[in-house]
Amino acid sequence: MSACQFIQLKAFNTFGISVCADHISTVASVESLLSAWQEAEEKEHPILLLGGGSNILFTENFKGTVILNRILGVDIQESDTAWHIHVGAGENWHQLIVHLLHQQIYGLENLALIPGNVGSAPIQNIGAYGIEFKHVCEYVDLIELKTGKLIHLMANECQFAYRDSIFKHQYKDGYAITAVGLQLNKVWKPILTYGGLTQFSCEDVTPERIFNAVCEMRQSKLPDPVITGNAGSFFKNPIVPIELAQKIKFDYPECPQYHHNEHNVKIAAGWLIDQCHLKGYCIGDAAIHMKQALVLINKGNATGQDITALATYVRKKVAEKFNIFLEPEVRFIGSEGEIDAVECIS
Repeated sequence: MSACQFIQLKAFNTFGISVCADHISTVASVESLLSAWQEAEEKEHPILLLGGGSNILFTENFKGTVILNRILGVDIQESDTAWHIHVGAGENWHQLIVHLLHQQIYGLENLALIPGNVGSAPIQNIGAYGIEFKHVCEYVDLIELKTGKLIHLMANECQFAYRDSIFKHQYKDGYAITAVGLQLNKVWKPILTYGGLTQFSCEDVTPERIFNAVCEMRQSKLPDPVITGNAGSFFKNPIVPIELAQKIKFDYPECPQYHHNEHNVKIAAGWLIDQCHLKGYCIGDAAIHMKQALVLINKGNATGQDITALATYVRKKVAEKFNIFLEPEVRFIGSEGEIDAVECIS
């Protein structure tokens, strides 16, 4: 475990927001995670557990201890029908997919290039191009930090929903994900239901072609956070009543809509923002990306307040035009921990 004082957090959040923490610890094992937590508790510090920093917005300096989860390890087992992969929470998600492809283990290729670490995947129930994390999850391991008690949740206990899980609720505070278990069927079936993947044929497509196509599509629309600070998709795709969706579809036949359940429809948030002609709109050094309206970017020196103000403006404009109130997918972090993102931009 390494530690230092008054750390700049710019390198630890993909938005590249320049804020500081009072203290930071990097942990590579469950034991060092518990030790860092207990040390911060004894100092009565606010505590923030951080993975790749790819889905957060710091609104101000963090007055406490940031613990960077770097618990690594990929263990691959197999049964007659499936691969069973135990992965440390600190592993990089995209690099895991690359590693498994090289091992000819398939099923994650639609989720390529989603930024962040493995431990964050179940929290958000990450998803892209027709697949969500819940479809490949076997279990999630976590630890109760006050007691050191290990908890093993099977996928059906995780309460996965659209960009949601039990880890945002019952196991939100005082718990840390240490590993996830993935189950990937040996009989591979391509998922070609979304976006540019519909051009492929199930008969001759390969996992590598899907992986390359997903990477190409994401790179063509989404800025590289190493070059331009961003947290990927800023807003969730809204789920609206069928009646409202039908009204919008009547007025805008080209509106991308996806079945959610018998009562609701999912609408592409990026399309809604685009209809408000907001691409390129700036507040301070925060801007709406020119290629993908769902992405807010840091042009260089944006503050958390700049990004928040821009998100507030976007939400207001979409609500005025469509009577839909967008909700952030990104987590907002204040001086002492996570704060209500919707409240911040309302």
